[in-house]
Amino acid sequence: MRLLECHSSGEFSLTKDFDKNIPDYAILSHSWGDDDQEVNFNEMKKGAGKSKAGYQKIRFCGEQAARDGLRYFWVDTCCIDKSDPIELQKSINSMFRWYKNSVKCYVYLTDVCISDNSVENNFSLDFEAAFRAARWFTRGWTLQELLAPSSVEFFSSDYKRLGDKYSLERIIHERTGIPVEAFRGYDATKFSVDERVSWIAKRETKHEEDM
Repeated sequence: MRLLECHSSGEFSLTKDFDKNIPDYAILSHSWGDDDQEVNFNEMKKGAGKSKAGYQKIRFCGEQAARDGLRYFWVDTCCIDKSDPIELQKSINSMFRWYKNSVKCYVYLTDVCISDNSVENNFSLDFEAAFRAARWFTRGWTLQELLAPSSVEFFSSDYKRLGDKYSLERIIHERTGIPVEAFRGYDATKFSVDERVSWIAKRETKHEEDM
């Protein structure tokens, strides 16, 4: 597992590829934008890509991790060398475990912008409508990113903390159809295969095989 390290200068750099003794880290959950606007592994390795729209969420994750006392963080767009098919497959197979083992998972909702007043009252109609409409809820990969980590916090596009999967569990349950019990320590054996398949039925991925 290759991480990003926060430096006192405010910059980030890729670490070595950890096989074991992985340090504590935060992890990002997000919806992918256009491929040419996401910062990839080679760009991050060269310190490039900062003008791309996708760099904004990398910077958010690093800065939020630092605020939470974490030196390391992980973002799928730039921490995996996708040109290496072996590394890519290994990463896909490890994804649930990586999210599960994170200290913090930050969900960055690029299409949600909410007023301060609505954030303070996160059960207002304005808040609920904006939160429910987030594209993040329609993506295939984000299902495991919701269930696997013990700490999942939601943030708007302008970095406001909206709540976590426990404080927002009613809205998330109503939006996804997933029982709230699944948010409180996910155990696949407690849910039937048909029930778990139903959770992903209306979700989409860029590639059919990702489902």
